[in-house]
Amino acid sequence: MFVERPFIKSNTIEKRDYQINIAEGCLQRSTLVVLPTGLGKTIIALIVIAKVLEKKEGKILFMAPTKPLVEQHASFLKKFLKADAVIFTGEVAPKEREKLWKECDIIVSTPQVIANDLISDRISLSNVSLIIFDEAHRAVGNYAYVFVAEKFKEYGGLSLGMTASPGSDVNKIIDVYSNLNFHGVEIRSEYDPDVVNYVHDVKIKWIHVDIPKQIKIVAKLLRDVLDQQIKELQKHGLLIGRKVVSTRNLLDVQKQIQSKLKSGKTSYFHAATIQAKALKVNHAIELAETQGVSALNNYFERLTVEASTKGSSKASRSLVKEPKIKKAMELSKEMHFEHPKLARIVDVVKNQIKEKRDSRIIVFTHYRDTAELVTNELSKIKDVRPVRFVGQANRGKDKGLRQKEQVEAIQKFKEGIYNVMVATSVAEEGLDIPSTDLVVFYEPVPSEIRTIQRRGRTGRRMAGEVVILITKSSRDEAYYWSSNRKEKRMHRELEILRDELNEKLPFAKLKEREFKTSEKLTKPQEKIEKGQMQITDFSGNEEKKSIIIVDTREFNSDVVRELSRNQITIRSKQLDIGDYILSDRVGVERKRVEDFLQSLTDGRLFQQMKELKSSYIHPILIIEGEELFTRRKISPQAIYGAIASIVADFNVPIVSTKDGKETADLLMAIAKRENSKKRKIGIRGLKGAKSLQERQQFIVEGLPNVSATIAQRLLSHFGSIRGIVGANVEQLCEVKGVGKMIAEGIREVLDSGYYKGKKL
Repeated sequence: MFVERPFIKSNTIEKRDYQINIAEGCLQRSTLVVLPTGLGKTIIALIVIAKVLEKKEGKILFMAPTKPLVEQHASFLKKFLKADAVIFTGEVAPKEREKLWKECDIIVSTPQVIANDLISDRISLSNVSLIIFDEAHRAVGNYAYVFVAEKFKEYGGLSLGMTASPGSDVNKIIDVYSNLNFHGVEIRSEYDPDVVNYVHDVKIKWIHVDIPKQIKIVAKLLRDVLDQQIKELQKHGLLIGRKVVSTRNLLDVQKQIQSKLKSGKTSYFHAATIQAKALKVNHAIELAETQGVSALNNYFERLTVEASTKGSSKASRSLVKEPKIKKAMELSKEMHFEHPKLARIVDVVKNQIKEKRDSRIIVFTHYRDTAELVTNELSKIKDVRPVRFVGQANRGKDKGLRQKEQVEAIQKFKEGIYNVMVATSVAEEGLDIPSTDLVVFYEPVPSEIRTIQRRGRTGRRMAGEVVILITKSSRDEAYYWSSNRKEKRMHRELEILRDELNEKLPFAKLKEREFKTSEKLTKPQEKIEKGQMQITDFSGNEEKKSIIIVDTREFNSDVVRELSRNQITIRSKQLDIGDYILSDRVGVERKRVEDFLQSLTDGRLFQQMKELKSSYIHPILIIEGEELFTRRKISPQAIYGAIASIVADFNVPIVSTKDGKETADLLMAIAKRENSKKRKIGIRGLKGAKSLQERQQFIVEGLPNVSATIAQRLLSHFGSIRGIVGANVEQLCEVKGVGKMIAEGIREVLDSGYYKGKKL
């Protein structure tokens, strides 16, 4: 039997009870759908879309985290739906998106593009009847989903969220539920009565391997160094009472150190270096035990290069001088064998292809180095045609796969040109990779979400098998059991939430429930309503929007979203100088701590300050973040020297903010003040094609102490730039706002000779 709807193409979608049941629930209220990978979340979305189209109540917005997923969903809708859908990504020009938004009923987009268009007032969600959030578990923190949902809430439309694994942290699940304004949950497992008939068996097999003796020796040397770093940290009152220290513990220590430094305890600079060293050694141990010699040697090589590079961290320079680290490097280079996992993968893949020649296999690895090693080894096997599948980012010499190359690799995998895909985490989430006969974990991962997503690549249309390689007495074992515990806890909590969130109990009762953490739950509307305010003119109570020009490259920041939440009118421009223009005289450069330190290291900082000062009467530098003296190991003296130069030599005041919200609050306060004085927005920082009038104003604004307002008055009074150039001091003073001092300054610039080396 097939699903029969006016907007679904006939005889294309198999009718499954659980999909129909879930879709009916989603049409009644905004709903979070939790369904295992491979059971057709997108089909449920299709059924809901078709029903909404029948009602003709407004637009439908379907969002997914990445461009490949957007294209995949658009292709799916085109294949099964009797309606057209348009794609919105960053590659579609803003003006074209604005036009398409008005013309089309179904838009498939990345959330960031929608957030940007909302901030810029190019689109409105007022005429949207349904929003679909794919991979809804991402809707936490400052992810764009949260912002879009917040904007959509005031219109009361229908929302549908889809995820295979929202996570084991009940508070995070509640955050997702709250952030996307859901009022119900549809949860299914493989064991539910309406699902069980459509689920195929997945056999899970564990293969344990021993750590080679030589690698144990290297790991012991590294562990000795790590133990020493831990003892040093304990002397600073950190990691007290811990016998076993995890990566998470070391990252938590980093936060503690940053807090101490912020409070003025400079003795913790040394602790920051120790923590950085411990983190690097900890990573090396993991590579040695779970990945193998090649991955470890590649890491040692990168560490050595980093230590010899200008501006390198003190931690890197110190580590490569450690006798036991040097010894570990020497021993590792002498090894001419790989981790025993590699041989076991070769056997597993070879046997699978031998038993079933048309098999499709995915091998998951956490690291790119390992992915390359496994791909090369598998390519030596007869009838095995492997392809390496990694993300887009380039990592030094390691070039990523562009989206086009990813799509091509998936298609060739479907067609059987490749029969083994060796993939990193990029293949875990969402992409339309066909069901496979076998999934191999090169190593367990501690995340229950990633484990479920990896495992879900098999058993979708037929019985499948999962093989997990585990190195005995290593991080592998710890990660496996960690993931296992989290997954069990997630299922347990979801069962409870299924009853409580579906209005069988009021939300208030859910709020009172005691979870394992002490954090109280929050009603959906409470998070959104906190901190909102109206921007009003100083002169009265009438609401008045301030205007801020924002550089287009800032649109991914928390700052811009916070400004939009607070009713600021935002105008996007590509700025040559600065990031925010608040008036004709105030231009702001915003740098997060890492960017500030990077620009100091590569020499951009002072040139940027020079240009900022020359363009605005009141330039401001905002340094955002709390880790100025710990993020990189640049000496405090160098940082203080740079700050002193910016303030004293360039006369640019520096303001420190904790985060994007504080930055936005500061910008709003300045913009409000400038707006109350009815100051115009200057254009000297703007980039791109300018009109004749803008070019004229740009030239006149370059004269000393001439703001945008005065430039416009001068041009209006004298009629042209030539007229201004020909005016004397008395004539210039006839213009409102131009006093004798400004007039004399203008004449000095226009009349003085140009000196270059020697007097002309």
